Amino acid sequence: MIRIDQLIKRYGALMAINGIDLHVPAGELFAYLGPNGAGKTTTIRILTGLTKLSSGRAALNGHDIEKETLAAKRQCGLVPQNINLDSELTVSENLDIHGRLFCMKPVARKAKINELLTYVDLHERSKSLVKQLSGGMKRRVMVARALMHSPRILFLDEPTVGLDPNIRRRIWSLIKKIQQDGTTIFLTTHYIEEAEFLADRVAFLDKGRIVAMDSPIKLIAGLGNWAIDWLTDDGMQTAYFPSRTAARESATAKENGFTLRRVNLEDAFLSLTGKKVQ
Repeated sequence: MIRIDQLIKRYGALMAINGIDLHVPAGELFAYLGPNGAGKTTTIRILTGLTKLSSGRAALNGHDIEKETLAAKRQCGLVPQNINLDSELTVSENLDIHGRLFCMKPVARKAKINELLTYVDLHERSKSLVKQLSGGMKRRVMVARALMHSPRILFLDEPTVGLDPNIRRRIWSLIKKIQQDGTTIFLTTHYIEEAEFLADRVAFLDKGRIVAMDSPIKLIAGLGNWAIDWLTDDGMQTAYFPSRTAARESATAKENGFTLRRVNLEDAFLSLTGKKVQ
């Protein structure tokens, strides 16, 4: 559904994307993780036709984004990082404008708006001005807007940024429901647990290159199952072990105390890049 071959993007002397190869099959929820400046948003901007690539090839559902730009754009919906709804219009009016941009007929627009607002549990707020909504509601409106033209692919660029944990979990449930209904999802996030919970596969991006790509379970298993953290004069240290017993046996020798925990996806990313996901 998404295919990238030797993708390169330069901004002068800066190589923002440096030879990425990637294939996301239909129906997969794919997470794209990396520190700030790694190239996550640049990749999404290229795939959605907002930024020109420097070289290489990218296609959405078989449509080349350079040669068949309009056809490729029709394959995807985008939920950007920043809330860009028209705050002076109602929820329904924001969705209606999006449908008009995709040349949807009036009857089809009305039916789709009713369907989507029920889908994201906002039907009772259809006539509310966007400026009257909470942050979590606005995020759900943005998801509904991106789905107005029934795209095959949904790009989610930091879809839960700034939301409290309870609202984030609600958005997670919505994302999984969208995937179960057959939509391919391409997700970027700096909440590592979000990718660990949602994604079928994860790619770690660093300095414009993919440094690892696999399922969250396999990426974590490459380190071990249990970890201990302890404080030294040089800062926090971490060691990984195949079993809880092995971890506890090693931890007993630590003089300053320790924390015993399960290995997570952020551990895998740190071990490969030495950086935190941001």
